[in-house]
Parts: sequence; structure tokens; C-alpha cells
Amino acid sequence: MSIEIKVPNLPESVSEATVATWHLKAGDRVAREQNLVDLETDKVMLEVPSTADGVLTEIRVQAGQTVKAGDVIGVVSEGAAAAAPAAAPAAAPSAAAKSEAAAPAATSTDDDGQGPAVRKLLAELGLSASAITGTGKGGRLTKEDVLAYSEKQKAAPAAAPKAAPAAAPAAPVAKVALGARTEQRVPMTRIRARIAERLVEAQATAAMLTTFNEVDLKAIGDIRAKYKEPFEKAHGVKLGFMSFFVRAAIEALKKYPAVNASIDGSDVVYHAYYDVGVAVSTERGLVVPVLRDADSLSLGDIEKAIGALGAKARANKLTMEDLTGGTFSITNGGVFGSMMSTPILNPPQAAILGMHGIFDRPIAVNGQVVIRPMMYLALTYDHRLIDGREAVLFLKHIKECLEDPARLLLSL
Repeated sequence: MSIEIKVPNLPESVSEATVATWHLKAGDRVAREQNLVDLETDKVMLEVPSTADGVLTEIRVQAGQTVKAGDVIGVVSEGAAAAAPAAAPAAAPSAAAKSEAAAPAATSTDDDGQGPAVRKLLAELGLSASAITGTGKGGRLTKEDVLAYSEKQKAAPAAAPKAAPAAAPAAPVAKVALGARTEQRVPMTRIRARIAERLVEAQATAAMLTTFNEVDLKAIGDIRAKYKEPFEKAHGVKLGFMSFFVRAAIEALKKYPAVNASIDGSDVVYHAYYDVGVAVSTERGLVVPVLRDADSLSLGDIEKAIGALGAKARANKLTMEDLTGGTFSITNGGVFGSMMSTPILNPPQAAILGMHGIFDRPIAVNGQVVIRPMMYLALTYDHRLIDGREAVLFLKHIKECLEDPARLLLSL
């Protein structure tokens, strides 16, 4: 029985998607619920699983092509796996047929059934799963398999110099190639195109202005050093800086509600809740999953939620619910070494907080020069809604909460 593989219903406001990656090729065996293909929308990545055990007999839409909800992109023949060897006689020797039938179990096609970590590693190293023998369950690849194969590949060129003299006459060609100027033209991914659209929209529709301040993170650093181990034992997650910044931002948002508001036509919408977006960098681009009701979360809950959303983002598992909404955003360029930058608004939000790198610098404390872990903070805000005074005081309040963490406990 042939089963059509159709594009599922797409998220609201998404009209079409792009076929990103087929994880099998025509003729490969497939298990029920196994992911066949990834579809990229301008917001999330969707997986299309098989609805039955069988063989992927046909791929109708190739990677890079555009599809809409309901489009048939492939065909699975249910239960056809057992009949696959019948086609072998045309290939002559029966031994070859046995080898071909066994191959998928040991070395499946590119990324067939592999976990996200293995897929990512294969992509980073530029390797094909079909070239590597898996030692995991059912012949699946493990990270160790991929790394071991990569090391063998690196070691192989070491023997090449012995055979090099035979290739010496080709030197003039290589010399010409060194001076070649090449270009590569690739289509912009949907998410990158959407990011570009949103950034231009923010620049065109908001009166953006950025104010700066700096914060001494010694007090936060001392807390982290003192309670690092008991915190991890109690919550199962490490105590980072981000949870303190989220809590400090919420205290400041409560004090200056205009920063938590948004403009809707000629109206100002004041939000009585605090959904904080935390920017996450992925291979596909920057995404901003949202911490819902962040004001009700403890430091441990915030750290766990951020970790879970970050893992989902890097595995392309974020849903529309994870990405929609948000009343305020935080972005941390410091993880990449940024010293200072001006973040761009995430419409329709009215402000975004930019964190940066932590650097030991000399500052004056009580008339004495001391070395402290300092960070520059940046607040970009929509000047149509937020006055300079509010923006400066908002950022100053975040600074005060972080330099005196007791304020976070007392809501001061």
C-alpha cells in the first residue's frame, strides 16, 4: 500500500515552506515515526515523520524547492521492505544482493535516523553518514564513530607526500588556481530572509535610540562562587549570569511600565505581565524564544527554562508558541566577546537590553582604584513611547539591582 507524504498544516501566518533536508533517499527503509524530511519556514523548522513502516519509494520535491500545506512531497510503500530483495536479481550475483540489503543497517544514508548532535557534527566536519560505519544501536552512528573517522581522514594525507613526485608536472595548473577568484551564490534561507525583513522593519518604523551604562558584577560573581555547588545540586542546573539579568530587568520593568509596553496604531498597550525574550544564536540565525510569566520564576526556574529553550533552538525544535509574544527582550553579545553594541528592537516591543563581555578594569571605589569585573550595558528603546529620562533611569535601576543583589529579594 502506497502512502503519500504530505506537507503538514503550517503555523499561523506562514503560507509556504522550503524543503530543507531529506534524511533518506528513494529506496531506503523507513520506520514508523522516523523523520523523513525537514521543512524550513520563516520561523521554525518542521519535521515530517513517516506514518508507517516500509520503504521510501519516491521523492517528489527536492531540497530547496518551495511547498505549501497539503502538497505531496514523497511516497512510502507500506511493508515494502520485505520485498526489496526481489529487485536484486537484476543486479546479478546473489551475494551482492545480500550485501545491498544489509547495508542500510550498518551505514544508513546521510543523517538517516541520526540524533541532532551527530547531524550537527557531520555538518561541521563536512562528512557523509554513508561513508562511516556505525557502532550504535541498530547500526546508528555515534559521535565517537564520526570523530574517529574524521581523525583517520586527517591522518591519511600524511602519507600523500611520498606519492607527490608523480604529480609534480601538474604544478603549473596549481599555480594558476592559486590566483583564481571564486564566488558562490546561494539562496537566502527563509529564516535569514525573515530576520532581514524584521530588522529593516524595526529601522523603518521605530524611533530607535540607545543609552549605555556599566555595571560592576563583583557582587553577582561572589554569589555565584559561594553558592555554585549547592545551587546545582538543588536545581540540577548551573547558576549563570542570565537569571540575575532577567530578574533585574523585571524589577525595572515593574518600576517603569512604559518599557514593557508596545504601540498598536495610535494606542499604547501596557502589559501587566512579563514575557521576556532571550536571544539565542543558532546555525540558522538569531531566534528569540520567550520566557512566559518570567516574574513568577525563581532563579533556578529561569536557568532551566533558558537552557531548555536554547537546546530546542539549536536542535531546530522550537515551536511557534516558543517564539510568539514577548514584551521585552535581552540579548547577550558578551558570549562572543562583544565589548559594546547597539541592539535592534524586536517589534512590536519597545525596548531591548544588550549585555556584553565581562572584562576586569580599574575603577574608583571609595576613592581607591580597584580592579573589578565590569560589563557595559545597552538599552535600545523606541523614543516614540519611551522618553530619555525613563530609559536612563530604567538602565540605572538594572545596574543598582545587579550591584546590590539584595534589591532583587526585597523588590527595591
